[in-house]
Amino acid sequence: MSTAAITARFGVLATLLLAAVEPFGQAVRRSELQLRFLNGSSQVRPSYDYVIVGAGTAGLTIADHLTADGKYTVLVVENGDVVDSPRIKQVYSGSAAMGPTWSYQINSVPQVNLQNRSTAVVAGNLVGGSSAINAMMTVRGTSEDYDRWGSFFGNNSSWSWDGLLPYLKKALTFVPPDPAVAKSVNITYDSSYWGNSSGVYAGWPFFQWPGLTTQIEAFRDIPGVEFPPDSGAGKAGFYWFPTFMDPQKVQRSYARTGHYDGINRTNHDVVTKSHVTKVLLEDGAATGVIFRQKVGNATTYTTVKANREVILSAGAIHSPQLLQLSGIGPKKLLESAGINTTVDLPGVGQNFQDHPMMFMSIVLANFTTHPSPLDMFNNKNFTDWAQELWRTNKTGPYSMGIGNAAAWLGMPVISPERFESIANKLENQDHAAQLPPDTDPTVAAGYRAQMKNMAASIRSSNTAFYNHVLTGAGSSGTLVDLHPLSRGTVNINTTDPFNTEPIVDYRALTNPVDVDILIEMLRFTKRFFFETRLKEYLPRQVQPPDYVNEPEDLAGFLSENLTPSEFHPSGTCAMMPRELGGVVDENLKVYGVKRLRVVDASIMPTLPGANTCQSVYAVAEKAVDLIKADL
Repeated sequence: MSTAAITARFGVLATLLLAAVEPFGQAVRRSELQLRFLNGSSQVRPSYDYVIVGAGTAGLTIADHLTADGKYTVLVVENGDVVDSPRIKQVYSGSAAMGPTWSYQINSVPQVNLQNRSTAVVAGNLVGGSSAINAMMTVRGTSEDYDRWGSFFGNNSSWSWDGLLPYLKKALTFVPPDPAVAKSVNITYDSSYWGNSSGVYAGWPFFQWPGLTTQIEAFRDIPGVEFPPDSGAGKAGFYWFPTFMDPQKVQRSYARTGHYDGINRTNHDVVTKSHVTKVLLEDGAATGVIFRQKVGNATTYTTVKANREVILSAGAIHSPQLLQLSGIGPKKLLESAGINTTVDLPGVGQNFQDHPMMFMSIVLANFTTHPSPLDMFNNKNFTDWAQELWRTNKTGPYSMGIGNAAAWLGMPVISPERFESIANKLENQDHAAQLPPDTDPTVAAGYRAQMKNMAASIRSSNTAFYNHVLTGAGSSGTLVDLHPLSRGTVNINTTDPFNTEPIVDYRALTNPVDVDILIEMLRFTKRFFFETRLKEYLPRQVQPPDYVNEPEDLAGFLSENLTPSEFHPSGTCAMMPRELGGVVDENLKVYGVKRLRVVDASIMPTLPGANTCQSVYAVAEKAVDLIKADL
């Protein structure tokens, strides 16, 4: 990823990642922990009670809980390797995904509405999955986001805010911020929304940039902006949020550290560098998997049986691919690839969603803080100071992730004059016309149901569409559309399905209402800087140029600058009724197949208005109870 792309995604601070971690780098070496990972297929047992595909955020969480009492055996099959690297452990800048080392090498098809640009499809390819390389932002959606999931099944679904809150709490252990740091910038929180029993931590950095308070208070000048008591309260507004960080080690806390390291159970195996090619099906039930390993020029295939269930936790890109390779998916697609259709399930690989983002640059010319994040970039003495703080007591800027203060706002707040007309436009459009022409009627019906819900959400102040994470430099940065209306696809490559990555198409901006919403986000950000108390600091708009104001010009800016992914792929094995294009039911069981579940971000029928990691942990925690209920 280029420096420009890094800056567009994470702002100025993120461009410092590679330089920042080098002083603390050391040769990557095998730890004693890794000896418990199986070295090859010869060490894998012929059968396990549960076989989980994917040692990521969900997969490791489930395996930990299913093996805790020693009654059941679990094998986790992981395509990637075990990685012990300072770049993953390092907190500062919060993302190891900027490099290709630990993520899949996939690019989307050219995006017609983005001037035929292709986009990197980022998903973790290592033990720990995407939780090992993400931006460490520990954020939930609003109550409406989770109520929306269950609404497709009726009014009594347990997939709701009330139904998921216990699992959101169970998934993480909350550690309050250092009192001195909290006082310095008025960090507010309410620990009643959090739990304390998980090995995955929601912690806080030991530093915040001076100057944040001024920007935060500027949101009070905007009518309708709420300030919820905690980021976990299920409310839209402006709030502080924690970081996936172990507060004692001041290191990334993720699925591996929370759900595997330190665990030594004879009934819990993880085999790495092993690519699952097929789920075995007999008499309508999943009975195991086949995976391959490459050693030098040799490729071996291993079959392992699952006595109880196969659980797919390979993520929103690879779980649908594996279903399709196993004969579960759209019949026309499978036939074109020469794969026998076991279950004609049209929704597999459809309903693909991610959070689009764009970079808007507005600089407060008269805004100075000391120390300044820009100093770190430009001043060697400041960099030396920051590094010394880290070496001596692990505080200062290197204890920070991307940031801990952000706005998550609904359309009535950011666009009080236009939100109703935008909602009406979405409500009255021909929804099926926004999908590929050969879309199955059930998938189209599900999309109509989603858009009806989203039209109501545009009218609600408690569904956040707009996300703006503050920097300490007194400038804008990345803006994120939290509820894109366009839907893409993730389908096998029919010319060589078993040896190539799936074909990923975001279909960005295919629903024109997305453009309307993104334009309102740009307009709101400009008002935030020019019509609040921040105007005293002489804001200057850099990108897009300040003369770009008309809708058609702003739409042109979006086509040139929008990125269709914030690295949150979701929705491709949607939890919806089968007649609405669903792939799994409310128990996360794949329609038409026994003993097969999907547990990862692919089951989310619609994106939460937040980074997806915390929601995936909660889905996995709930899945454990669903699995145990069948014992």
